[in-house]
Amino acid sequence: MASTAQLLGHLAGSTATASLSFTPVSGGGSSKVRFLPATAQRRRVVARPRAAVSGAEKEKAKPAESGSKEDERVVQVHSAEEFDSALQKAKNRLVVVEFAASHSVNSKRIYPCMVDLSRTCGDVDFLLVMGDESEATRELCQREGITQVPHFSFYKGTEKVHEEEGIGPDQLAGDVLYYGDNHAGVVQLHNRADVEALMAENSGEDGKLLVLDVGLKHCGPCVKVYPTVVKLSRSMADTAVFARMNGDENDACMQFLKDMEVVEVPTFLFIRDKKIVGRYVGSGKGELIGEILRYQGVRVTY
Repeated sequence: MASTAQLLGHLAGSTATASLSFTPVSGGGSSKVRFLPATAQRRRVVARPRAAVSGAEKEKAKPAESGSKEDERVVQVHSAEEFDSALQKAKNRLVVVEFAASHSVNSKRIYPCMVDLSRTCGDVDFLLVMGDESEATRELCQREGITQVPHFSFYKGTEKVHEEEGIGPDQLAGDVLYYGDNHAGVVQLHNRADVEALMAENSGEDGKLLVLDVGLKHCGPCVKVYPTVVKLSRSMADTAVFARMNGDENDACMQFLKDMEVVEVPTFLFIRDKKIVGRYVGSGKGELIGEILRYQGVRVTY
């Protein structure tokens, strides 16, 4: 997954979406895609912890022309039956599905990023659905509630865990990193007992600073900052331990958030020798790094 994180530094994004209503073009049997304004990014508002507010591409081959060796890990499905079978076969692996259209410029622009991610993320499955390919794919899009393309849906255990419209390569790569969930450098915690065990492992004179990333599954700022968390877990492995917990994973996690008085996410708890010595609320990369260094004893000026 390291390569996925590296993609974030140099891929540029596109945010337009296209309608899936196909209008005949006069004088021919082809179809065109009607473009609509970009969909505003949705931010989860909850009575429980809420999202915290932090302080030129070349056109490549369209998805419809896929099939070369470089994109063989992106599997195109042609019906609801094939789609359901692919989700079941993946079991608990993350499945990323792009719903596209053959005449959508933005589908063509984002597809190379899908191909790049498929080559670097061996623990993630990638599917492609061309909404205008046939009546079967149109019915599949209708079943999944797809009205604009490109549309990305993320599944685990056949359950949809996230979806996005009108995103660029940066956000797509970040979403895959966040929901992929398989990063050895960031310990996944599922209840208070997990937290206490990790604190015990890192207590005493030789104990490291524990940085606990507390978020929600559906939280834009949490997704935004997570690639930074993964990078820091590697670069600071000698001095800090990184972990994360999604408050909406289960009741035990939500109770932990309440006990820790977490009201906005992402919240980063800094723990030293079993004691919470500080916290940072937000998704600012520079601010997060500065806070970590400060609690490691490095003098930081803003």
